[in-house]
Amino acid sequence: MTRTQVGIVGAGPAGLVLGALLDREGIESVILEDRSREYVEHRVRAGVLEQGTVDLLTELGVADRLRAQGMCHHGVELRFGGRGHRIALTDLTGKAIWLYGQQEVVKDLIADRLERGTPLLFEVDDVRVHDLDTERPRVEFVHEGASQELACDVVAGCDGFHGICRHAVPDGVLRVYEREYPHAWLGILAEVAPSTDELIYCHSARGFALHSMRSPQISRLYLQVAPDEHIDDWPDERIWDELQRRLHTDDGWTLQRGPLLEKGVTPMRSFVAEPMQHGRLFLAGDAVHIVPPTGAKGLNLAVSDVRYLAEALVDFFASGDVAGLDAYTARCLRRVWRAQHFSQWMTSMLHKPEHDPGGYEHRLQLAQLEYVASSEAAATSLAENYVGWA
Repeated sequence: MTRTQVGIVGAGPAGLVLGALLDREGIESVILEDRSREYVEHRVRAGVLEQGTVDLLTELGVADRLRAQGMCHHGVELRFGGRGHRIALTDLTGKAIWLYGQQEVVKDLIADRLERGTPLLFEVDDVRVHDLDTERPRVEFVHEGASQELACDVVAGCDGFHGICRHAVPDGVLRVYEREYPHAWLGILAEVAPSTDELIYCHSARGFALHSMRSPQISRLYLQVAPDEHIDDWPDERIWDELQRRLHTDDGWTLQRGPLLEKGVTPMRSFVAEPMQHGRLFLAGDAVHIVPPTGAKGLNLAVSDVRYLAEALVDFFASGDVAGLDAYTARCLRRVWRAQHFSQWMTSMLHKPEHDPGGYEHRLQLAQLEYVASSEAAATSLAENYVGWA
């Protein structure tokens, strides 16, 4: 049996940031990941980092590549009715956002952990957590063909929506809130320079579109589609044509095209499980909440969760004070539900309604967009939510 203070299940952003935070405080941890290193370093996910997330990664000393290769944006564009309207994020809030792929954040955190020599095990199988109601929870797993057991003081479940940790909580403990949306995103990664300097969130009669980017040479774009849409029905040329139609402006803006590196359809959902803890198990990130991608909150919420958890664990291991651990769920959920509301608001304002007799919902959306674009107060509210909360 191996002994550690914190057993972390999952080597995504939540688990890796938690491990880095604990390492700086001299708290032992072991991270277990069921996928290979190559897989987790190359799975394309979120790309918008809030100012607070960037500041934390900088404090941890893992933001050199982010600062050199990431793109700092001081505004976003709302496009509707054939016109663009800039929301000046920095002018309104004093903060900015950064465009830097989640897989790049993961690469930086993995490199840092391996350089420090703290335990990180990939391709771990048959992970099970036990004795969560005791002061000595255990994690059993198989690594390199051998059964192993990890004795911990605390287990952090950072293993995503489909992971094992949330399901290890006994029946009747968690209350689940969820919503399935009647649309999905068809996303592409394209080897072409972005056609815009800042993100474009586009409302159109044909459906929502988003123009984002991952680097000066790589564009990331999305189309609203039905949840049951088949990617095989969308050849590359059809995708580009539809993006151009939706992103069209009256002044003849043109979308640059290039070869597709990746494409796929992702359903949209909202999900929250409460409480985010049970006994000595603490859940973080996608393991316990999912937000629609419209608000760009998923990765940032995961980082926020583990920052709160790390602060509580520092007090716990230093003095035995459990107040921070007891308050973990309440602290996290304030941000989680704010993010859920903002993400749903953005989604409902920008996406074509599934059923809209007479175009009533469409007209309401345009009225809301006009208000946000013309009112400094409304624009500030959007900006404050988008760049992240203190």
